[in-house]
Amino acid sequence: MKIIHLTDTHFGYTGQKIYQRSPKNALEKAVESINLEHGDADMLIITGDLAHAGHPEAYANLQSTLSQLSIPYHLVIGNHDDRPTLSKTFSTFEFDENGFAQKCIQTEQGLFILLDTVKEGTHAGYYCEKRFDWLKTQLEANAGQSVYLFMHHAPFDTGIPAMDAISLDKTHSLQLGELLDHYSNVKHIFFGHYHRPIAGQWRGIAFSTLRGMNHQVRLDLHDKHMIQGNFEEPQYCVVLLENDRTLVHYHDYMYETEEFEIGNPLEAHI
Repeated sequence: MKIIHLTDTHFGYTGQKIYQRSPKNALEKAVESINLEHGDADMLIITGDLAHAGHPEAYANLQSTLSQLSIPYHLVIGNHDDRPTLSKTFSTFEFDENGFAQKCIQTEQGLFILLDTVKEGTHAGYYCEKRFDWLKTQLEANAGQSVYLFMHHAPFDTGIPAMDAISLDKTHSLQLGELLDHYSNVKHIFFGHYHRPIAGQWRGIAFSTLRGMNHQVRLDLHDKHMIQGNFEEPQYCVVLLENDRTLVHYHDYMYETEEFEIGNPLEAHI
């Protein structure tokens, strides 16, 4: 099974520049690349910060761009988003029984669970008891199949201290970790928020994230007080899900470089 992971589109209202540039061009080129190279993917999932400030026109602009996709897409909410405004624009945007933007997607490879880690008024992540109860119910009901989690905030520190200050609340991170410790079928956590290519494992669960569509966070493992940005090229990830492995390919689809043939892999000398 093939899916595309993309994150942090940060769309604005028409003409708005986000840190002196517009993310629209980058997402349009991502859509073109996905349609051309990965039209056989089952879906695209965007892990939050869909708009930069939750503006209605920003979501309308995002919807217009995503309408050019040849594959289905699903949206995760981020700390820059607004639930009511988002749901008015995207009619398929779903809420759980408590009003949080959480849902499950049943696939041939297992269950995708999309989480809502947003608390209004803060950029840090938050996961209340009602959301925990909902997640626990989904995990208990699907203990017999592989589960993949999609969320905006990382549930752990990444070593970038200025960003870790706005990761998932530390108490909730511990609670989530203790909950997931009981389920060996949780295979991977996909998240956004960090605007950097990061991969590894947390409490035995593999994870990955990637650069955003507009601006990136510089790799700074020292500054605790200021998030350092840059304009590295955006990425999307091509994720191949197999019964015995999960493969994540990072695609710098806007990077321009000379291309050439290296050689036939079956020949003796390359």
